[in-house]
Amino acid sequence: MSEHAPTSDQNPLSLFEFWPDSIFYTPIVLYWIVMGLKYRDFSIPTAANPRIETGGLCGESKSSILDMAGPVAEQAIAPYSVFRSGPGAFQRALEAMERRGLSFPVVVKPDIGCNGTGVKLVQDRAHLEEILPQFPDDVALLVQKLIEYPVEAGVFYIRHPDEKCGRITSITYKEAPVLLGDGASTIKELVMRDPRMGQVPQIYLPRLAGKENIVLAAGEQMPLVFAGNHCKGSIFRDGRADATPELVKRLDAIMKDVPDFHFGRVDMKVSSIDALKRGEDFQIIEINGVGSEATHIWDRRTTLWEAYRAQFSHYRQTFLIGAANRARGWKPSGAFTMLWAWRKQRRLLASYPLND
Repeated sequence: MSEHAPTSDQNPLSLFEFWPDSIFYTPIVLYWIVMGLKYRDFSIPTAANPRIETGGLCGESKSSILDMAGPVAEQAIAPYSVFRSGPGAFQRALEAMERRGLSFPVVVKPDIGCNGTGVKLVQDRAHLEEILPQFPDDVALLVQKLIEYPVEAGVFYIRHPDEKCGRITSITYKEAPVLLGDGASTIKELVMRDPRMGQVPQIYLPRLAGKENIVLAAGEQMPLVFAGNHCKGSIFRDGRADATPELVKRLDAIMKDVPDFHFGRVDMKVSSIDALKRGEDFQIIEINGVGSEATHIWDRRTTLWEAYRAQFSHYRQTFLIGAANRARGWKPSGAFTMLWAWRKQRRLLASYPLND
């Protein structure tokens, strides 16, 4: 995706890309409060996807969403299985892999989580045995087939309950930053010298602990991030122009096969951008609900006004869809349940290891 490379007069970071959450999300929280007062229920959005815990706002199980897939959707989802961490987890993981016919390398990640926290690329049995003790005991972990397609995309899908067809409101391409060795510089020096990474080294260097002084050979490449998450260091590109009728039709057929799913982001690996535009050759790795973002806002070319406009527009849809589902008999989770789920997720995130 070199066509998105920054020009010499373009800052490699947008103005707000790495603002603290307490600053960037304050207007969004205020908007949520205003909408909650309007609808007399702050938890109305949790009814947007009524079969998912909190609608997928927080604390939901990733596998429980994927488990709802019917035969059409299931064919598009990368195979996965779930096991528990703690004593005996290594054997349980191998048995979970065997049940689904999975072979190394695989991806292991928490079943409840967000922002890529705890996501691990596991190369072999020895590596699996090494990483499992890093997770807290007795939490659900998901092991999933590694999809080695070169393009990772987040596609945002919305369908109101009274609509026959949904629509795509955002496409984001996710790129892992790559260091290129020169045979003389250390990994830390290469990070600090990079126009983008050098501005936010605190995102990359902790993950490189113990490797900072390694010198990469001339021409040697080293990807720095595996998990496709912006806050963990991936680079996001706005791909909304690629929302073709063919892709909309294909994604609509898949998401309508997930019962009562109306709002969220579908993360997938794709063989090429052209294939995505044809609605072909992709595998879904996650389906995220109300808590997911239209992540094209993290493209460095996006202005702050454009980002907030997209955020307000999407959250408005959660209230509209949630209200429509409430009128059909579905019940929102309630504010206290939302708070409980958020606190549970926060505790779990703090206990997970660094992602790859």
